[in-house]
Amino acid sequence: MTRAPHVADVPDTAGDRTVVGANLSLPLFRALSGVLAGHPYLKVVVDRSEDTWHLLDTRVHPFHADYIATRLLGMSMDELDTELDAFNTSVYTAPDRRFLLGVLSLHSDEDAEGAERPFLVLETTEADTMRAALLEEFYHYVRARVDGRLPLLLKPANHWQEHELASVSETRVPRILSQELFGNRTRTCLNPGVAEGRLRYFRDPAEYRSAAPQLGWADIVAMACLPDDVPRVAGFVNTRPTTPLSHTNVLASGWGIPNAIVRDLDDLVRRDGLDGAWVRYRVSEDAITLERLSDAPVLERPVWHQQRISIDTPLLDDAPVMALHRLRRADRDSYGTKAANLGELHHVLDSRTADLTAFYARPRPPRPDLLAHLALRLGEPEAPVERLRAAAAERVAATVRAPEGVALPFRLHHLFLTSSPALQQGIGKLKMALELDVLDVIDSLCLDLQRLMHSTPLPDAVARAVSGAAPDLLADGRRLVVRSSSNAEDLPGFSAAGIYDSVTTVRGEEQLLDAVRQVWTSLLSPRSVRLRHEAGIVLDDTYMGVIIQRYEPADLGGVLVTCNPTRREDFRNVYVNCTAGSPERVVDGTVLPHQYLYNTVEGGGRTVDVGSSGEDLPSDTRAKLGELALVGRLLQSHFSAGDPDGALDIEWLMTAEGAFHLVQVRPYAR
Repeated sequence: MTRAPHVADVPDTAGDRTVVGANLSLPLFRALSGVLAGHPYLKVVVDRSEDTWHLLDTRVHPFHADYIATRLLGMSMDELDTELDAFNTSVYTAPDRRFLLGVLSLHSDEDAEGAERPFLVLETTEADTMRAALLEEFYHYVRARVDGRLPLLLKPANHWQEHELASVSETRVPRILSQELFGNRTRTCLNPGVAEGRLRYFRDPAEYRSAAPQLGWADIVAMACLPDDVPRVAGFVNTRPTTPLSHTNVLASGWGIPNAIVRDLDDLVRRDGLDGAWVRYRVSEDAITLERLSDAPVLERPVWHQQRISIDTPLLDDAPVMALHRLRRADRDSYGTKAANLGELHHVLDSRTADLTAFYARPRPPRPDLLAHLALRLGEPEAPVERLRAAAAERVAATVRAPEGVALPFRLHHLFLTSSPALQQGIGKLKMALELDVLDVIDSLCLDLQRLMHSTPLPDAVARAVSGAAPDLLADGRRLVVRSSSNAEDLPGFSAAGIYDSVTTVRGEEQLLDAVRQVWTSLLSPRSVRLRHEAGIVLDDTYMGVIIQRYEPADLGGVLVTCNPTRREDFRNVYVNCTAGSPERVVDGTVLPHQYLYNTVEGGGRTVDVGSSGEDLPSDTRAKLGELALVGRLLQSHFSAGDPDGALDIEWLMTAEGAFHLVQVRPYAR
């Protein structure tokens, strides 16, 4: 028998429509729900002691905890703030908890006849550690009170719940995994933002290539998968799934432009005539829209046209070839940012004197800090701050390794460039064209310079320095990796993601010399020169260092960023991407990687996408990735230049033995 709903006892001035004890119909759901990630959702609270449930008015009660504390327990907000961590334990992790908290979201699929069929999905909060029996109780309580015509599925909120539910029949508790629910979303936020511009939709790479030279700052570029060399424009639209950690999205993040996956763009273009039209493009986690404008807007040139990013003067004195482990962060003016950061990483792992707790020590109202959560993550719940610092350093050193290798200084690059009058003349022409803003000749001047660099012999002193840089690495003929390390990257407002070359298939002295030359030459590619010019980075001050590392075969390679790229206000989660083999495959768009979010405060992780493989990684591998995510968060405390919330971008690989090697540590574009 359906019980009549009644409004919660204390409505607020806006008219609280929260309902207690009623069965849930689809109209009632729609009346109370909000929208999250493009889907209607409704927060629910089951009160086990009163044998009833509460359907919260989303407009009035955005947080379960506030509602329970103030409406059901009679607490003031000040009291809740004071006892917040204890309160959260009582509602999210206590096995004998009174309240079960969840979210119902509305989705749809097609039946056998192609008709739309709505269904509901129930999940807890991401940090909830309900065991199997409690999850089953929660599901059946809600199932009994939801319109029987609406299918209801339980979605595990984290890997813990997936493991718990493995022992429960899907007949008894029907379920759906996050990657099954969201892996085929029609629209997905990659980088939030708003832009007005002209939509340029390219159906194939050849069509894009022919139009690329004419693309300008007011264009919004749409295609299946944007190439790494896309110019700076007003916005990106992908029509095929990709990851927020691709090179193009890191560029979008650094440039502050909207980027999203819009798989139904063909339909939108046909329906609204959008190709070539002026549009307003909005991207948020909740909604992604392309609205045709009736007239071309009056657009001001973007602020980056007046941008002037300064870089420190490069040091071209007698800096020697240096082992990576001997470098520190201050050496970036002689060896480049990447090399200096890897040297700093060696220092952190070897000396264990760095304070890696700063992120957790920062006040996050109403909490004075998150150190108690860190203590739980490190397995030392009662440890004083001094012990936590030591434990954090020990955990990082035990989990990851820094690459062995050598760094070539800017001095060698400078000696090569100044050894040839023809190179100096070509650089002089390019500088003059940049100073006069004669952009139509930039590309040809750069290409001429690159050809000349490839044909100019290395001075004997430079060749000897490169060949002698890594005798141990060359001795056994093993494969080497040669990476770029410029002073014109990883800067505030200029990430340079993907614009310089690295060579990962080097064997022997001859290939090493060619690879170093290729890395130097990439500093003068048309695209890198244009992007630096737009940012106001002077060519005279730009140099390239080189990192030479021993190649480490990888079972798994990837990238992590110590934030949630699509929700920067989310301070809990670290985003991890990976795929079989090299980390380069994650960012270059050749495969869709596995994607995970790991909560580094309360703990736990969840799968976002299983990628091109179609299957999730084994649970023990996912647990190891959770440890890596925590290490990334701890390293953030040291590498974020005085801002504990400054996110890091870390490339890593995992060997067949399960050892993690970090191959790059850099600021994540913001």
